[in-house]
Amino acid sequence: MAERVVRAGLADVVVVASDDHRVLDAVADLPVDRCLTSRAHRSGTERVAEIAGMVEYAGADVVVNVQGDEPFFPHDGLGGIIDAVRSGAAIATPAAPLTDDVRDDRNQVKVAVDDRGCALAFARGMPAEATSAGAVELRRHVGLYAYTPDALHRWVTAPPCPEEEQEQLEQLRPLGLGITIRVVPLATPAPPTVDTPEDLRNARYFMDSMRERVG
Repeated sequence: MAERVVRAGLADVVVVASDDHRVLDAVADLPVDRCLTSRAHRSGTERVAEIAGMVEYAGADVVVNVQGDEPFFPHDGLGGIIDAVRSGAAIATPAAPLTDDVRDDRNQVKVAVDDRGCALAFARGMPAEATSAGAVELRRHVGLYAYTPDALHRWVTAPPCPEEEQEQLEQLRPLGLGITIRVVPLATPAPPTVDTPEDLRNARYFMDSMRERVG
């Protein structure tokens, strides 16, 4: 993933952050910074915030979080959330069309989007806000984030909210704080994520099909 970001020219600095030396060793030959982080982090957002708080990265105007469970992240989504934050959003995240095969899959997070293109709610099921709070569409959330440094700091320094703990979705915390999350729509279905053993098998099939198309 780090190599793809570098080649696409989407970031000035790419940092691979992990609490496991094996991950950092795996990217030793790539043109990226490598940082060993605390093992105490409860989320990728907290890990990113540790890096963003380091002196050497203090000048960043946009912080981007690409986690390891999104190996096939869409470049248009990544560029779109960066542009959204540079255009004034505090936090931005992409979302793909909600297809029938993931509608009832609780491993796939859904987002209810309002008429301004902002998130009303995230849920593993179907968000109640989709019918009760003016959502204009439901989409499948793709777990990439871009933040301003201030929004990231507010996110990680606030305590978890009850909704976050119930759904096990950390992105409900900034919504509870009143921070707007801009949703960048993707035109195509989301690529596979890797959250379960079945996801890993599907990801391998997806990778094989990509290689066949390229080859």
